[in-house]
Amino acid sequence: MADETGRGAVARATGRMIRTSPRKLNEVAREIRGCPVDVADRRLFGSRRRIARVVRKVLDSAIANAENNHGADVDRLVVAEAWVGKNLVMKRGIPRARGRYGRLLKPFSQITITLREAEDS
Repeated sequence: MADETGRGAVARATGRMIRTSPRKLNEVAREIRGCPVDVADRRLFGSRRRIARVVRKVLDSAIANAENNHGADVDRLVVAEAWVGKNLVMKRGIPRARGRYGRLLKPFSQITITLREAEDS
């Protein structure tokens, strides 16, 4: 499957209902954008962020999709895009002083990782 620009095979994987805010997830996604998949995997493995484990699973899924569905060479794959979106927001609350009510928002987010084979230069 070629992308819109006609450059190489494209494989995609999406992780949905990830229990973190999109802002935190985007910080992890920013680390891997444009990197070869082996470098991206090492960065996620060495990351101290809890959510990096989930992003690493999505990256592994995208690599497997590229290899099995599109016959791509794993050594030439590059993270072409990694974008983050909002998902469900659970609304919870906590009682506060003097009869008030504090609102707690527990956001979920999703990440989509697109891989492309690197062009020969």
